[in-house]
Amino acid sequence: MFTPQGPTLRELAVQALSSIEHGYDLLAPKFDHTPFRTPDPILDAVASALDRIGPFDRGLDLCCGTGAGMRVLRELCPGSVTGVDISAGMLAVGRERADASRAALGGRERAGADQAPCVTWVRGDARALPFSPVFDLVVSFGAFGHFRPRELPGLFAQVHSVLTPGGRFAFPIVAPPRPSSPWYWALLGFDAAMRVRNAVWRPPFVMYYRAFRLDEVRRELTRAGFEVELQPLPQFGRRPDGSPRCRLVVAIRKGDPTPA
Repeated sequence: MFTPQGPTLRELAVQALSSIEHGYDLLAPKFDHTPFRTPDPILDAVASALDRIGPFDRGLDLCCGTGAGMRVLRELCPGSVTGVDISAGMLAVGRERADASRAALGGRERAGADQAPCVTWVRGDARALPFSPVFDLVVSFGAFGHFRPRELPGLFAQVHSVLTPGGRFAFPIVAPPRPSSPWYWALLGFDAAMRVRNAVWRPPFVMYYRAFRLDEVRRELTRAGFEVELQPLPQFGRRPDGSPRCRLVVAIRKGDPTPA
């Protein structure tokens, strides 16, 4: 499926019938050869936008997977870079590829070691982060479909708790397709299939592409103690009504969460 190096249809079926954690453990060796890995143009656009906001020192990639977003943080955070994910398999692949990349650089990286950030990979649940408030920047790419809407308050409160005052939580969000687009019906069908799957099969595999809505996200970020800014990513153009096709959500830690 997808590419010659990607997972087979059978492998994807086995993953879909597993838990989120075990499913990604199985998919990890071939994950970067699937559409689920955030494309480089989005990573580059986010890195460019955040570079104008910085500087930052210590960064966290929330639900880092095999580490595509870690590259963004390595460019922006000279102090330290941490990736956290619930899948040990994804972390192992990310760590292995990062080690291979450093080995390939050889002496060139050793010569610049004073500038290279310390990189750490941590297995953990985004809903119970094992960190104190030490990060200036938290990013996340393509992971929010794995959280039900009712989990967003707790998730955003966790991110708030690990940021320093004034720290940023940033992630891209793509405008939803219109009903006239084939993608609208494809995503609707996918979400419906996942709901049926979770109604008849255990353990559940939460991945709902249409559940992460901008208005709700902004409301829950504000309740969690963030000031929310939206920045268009002009690399992806605008829709016919003039709205951006892709935005960067930048949530700034300002105060304590609003009591429920």
